[in-house]
Amino acid sequence: MHVLLTGGCGFIGSNLVRHLEKNGPDDLRITVFDNLSTGRRDDLDGTRAILVTGDITDRVALGNALAGVDRVVHLAAHTRVVESVADPRKNMIDNVVGTFNLLEAARGADVESVVVASTGGAIMGDVEPPVHEEMVPKPVSPYGASKLCCEAYCSAFAGAYGLAATALRFANVYGPYSYRKGSAIAKFFRQIRDGEPLTVFGDGTQTRDFVYVEDLCEGIRAALTADGEGYEYYHLGSGYETSVNDLISMIRNVTGVSFEVRYEPARPGEIYRNYTSIDKARSRLGFSPKTPLETGLERTWKWFTEQSE
Repeated sequence: MHVLLTGGCGFIGSNLVRHLEKNGPDDLRITVFDNLSTGRRDDLDGTRAILVTGDITDRVALGNALAGVDRVVHLAAHTRVVESVADPRKNMIDNVVGTFNLLEAARGADVESVVVASTGGAIMGDVEPPVHEEMVPKPVSPYGASKLCCEAYCSAFAGAYGLAATALRFANVYGPYSYRKGSAIAKFFRQIRDGEPLTVFGDGTQTRDFVYVEDLCEGIRAALTADGEGYEYYHLGSGYETSVNDLISMIRNVTGVSFEVRYEPARPGEIYRNYTSIDKARSRLGFSPKTPLETGLERTWKWFTEQSE
C-alpha cells in the first residue's frame, strides 16, 4: 500500500507517520506532501517517509505526488478559527480549493480512497452536546464553513465518480509535536514553558472534547485501511466534556508549576460547549480511545520539557 499524507509534517501528520509505520501493513510506503509553512522537515527524522515539498493549491504538484498512490490522508489545511474570521478568503482557498484540487487529482490518478480531516465543533456550531452524525451542521465560523464544503465535495466525488471518501470530524487534538498548534493545551504548555500567564478567552466554563493524538491516529488508520465505498463521515474524540477551568487544574497537577491565569473576552466564531459522541466510529471503525486526559497531559508536558532542554 502506497499512502500519500498531505500536511504530513504537521502535528497530526508527524504522529500519524510514526503510527502507520508501527501499526500499518508490512508493505506500507508513505509519501508526505507538505509546503512546510507550519510543519518541519526535521519532524520526520527517524521515519521512512519520503517528503515531497508542495502546496495543495498547486494542481500540477499534487498530480505528480499522487502518481502510484493507492490511498490518501488529507491533513493539510488552514485550521485556526480566529484567523479564519480575520481572513475568510485565505481560509476558503486553502481548505475548499485545496481539497477540491486533491479530490480532482486523486480521481485522475485512480486513487482507491481518500480520508479527509474535518472538524466537529466548528461545523456543528452552538448546539446542545454531544455532537453526533445525525445533527444538521450550522457552522458559526468561516473555518467551520470551509470544512463543511470539503465534506460536501467528498460526498459529490464519491457519488459522481466512485471515489471512496471518508471525512473524520476531529475534536480538540493534543500531544507531542504540537509546538505550533494554536489550541488550548499546546498554547498553555508554551506559555508555562516561557514563564507567561495563561490566557483564557471567556470565563473558563466553556467546554471541549480533548483527544490524545495517538488515539486519533488509531481512528485514522482504521478509516484508511477500511474497505469502504461511497462517502462516510465520523466524529472522532474522547467522548468526554471538559471545561477549560478543569483542564487548567489538571495542568497544575501535571506540571507542578505555579502560574497566573488571565481571562479575556470570548472571541467571535468560537463555540461555548462541545463534546463528541463516538458511537458511530466505535461501532463501524472499532474506535476506542484509551488515553485518559491526565495521562495524555503528562506525556505531552514531558515532550514539551524535553524539547526545551
